[in-house]
Amino acid sequence: MNLAEVIETLDRAYPPRLAEGWDSVGLVCGDPAAEVERVVVCVDVTADVVDAALARGAQLIIAHHPLLLRGVDTVAASTPKGALIHRLIRGGCALFTAHTNADRARGGVNDALAAALGLTVTGPVEYLDTPLPLDRWGVMVPPAQADEVLAAMFEAGAGEVGEYSECAWRVDGAGQFRPGASADPAIGTTGELTRVTETRAELVAARSRRSEVLAALRAAHPYEEPAHDVIELVGGDREWGLGRVGSVPEPISLAAFTEHVASVLGAPARAAGDPDALIRTVAVCGGAGDSLLGVVARLGVDAYVTGDLRHHPVDEHLRAGGPALIDAGHWGTEFPWCGAVAELLWPFLDVAVHEPPTDPFTVRAAPEADA
Repeated sequence: MNLAEVIETLDRAYPPRLAEGWDSVGLVCGDPAAEVERVVVCVDVTADVVDAALARGAQLIIAHHPLLLRGVDTVAASTPKGALIHRLIRGGCALFTAHTNADRARGGVNDALAAALGLTVTGPVEYLDTPLPLDRWGVMVPPAQADEVLAAMFEAGAGEVGEYSECAWRVDGAGQFRPGASADPAIGTTGELTRVTETRAELVAARSRRSEVLAALRAAHPYEEPAHDVIELVGGDREWGLGRVGSVPEPISLAAFTEHVASVLGAPARAAGDPDALIRTVAVCGGAGDSLLGVVARLGVDAYVTGDLRHHPVDEHLRAGGPALIDAGHWGTEFPWCGAVAELLWPFLDVAVHEPPTDPFTVRAAPEADA
């Protein structure tokens, strides 16, 4: 499998279009034509990660955090990050980053975090867009012309569902009609009841494309008066953004849930809120999630698990009646994604997750408990 094929797989899973405008995602260094057999997945690209990847003979590192992001105007070997880039190139190891696109994508950082915590996910903390108003179209057409009519409707923008296109459902059945005296039927005779085998096709289209889809249908359909119906769907498809919301298997106290978070993530966790409060619904956001405190407070969840929380925002959040907060650190809340990437690529490649924490905080101390 060459690097370009690996990137294609990763881009399908974590579409670059989902990344923030300020972000830097994708291939950092490496030849897309190079063959890849062994891969290392990590949260941060550190010297230890590069050591481990080169020792393993890996041809690719997949990282969550960009090594090169803001204000980079040199990768000279005399700079800390430049030195890593030079080592990777000399060692024949490419570097690829999936950052905020992996945060937002389904199956990405936040789904991995929710799965690690045992949550049943019901939706995102926030959506990327407003609801897209959709129509559902039903069209009756002779079976021999069904492909032609659908192709015309697809060309006009119908049949798109998320990352999929040309989506439709069809079934054959019996139709009938009696042409009026002034009709010019393509099938049948004026004044006589005609029974035919017809295909009913159903597909969706954005409501804003209704006139274009109708024009395409009429132009491609063999009937003088194409039999069709249009139903406005409630809600509409929306693209998921940051965070996930879910429920725990059974109610659990905040104190016990915090212990659970620390245990399954393998990272220290601290909580703000009533230790005895029962937790049923939980919001999560891997990494630094204090920017979503206001959104989470409006969701009605019992707790919010994230990282990098600061004193004053937490204090103000609780004073305003927001849900309990659990801070399991930046690395701790993003590391489960590494396993998800490994599972994605294991069918094709030899993939290893860099297990040692790359959290820069390496020493922790706490006062002894009172006697």
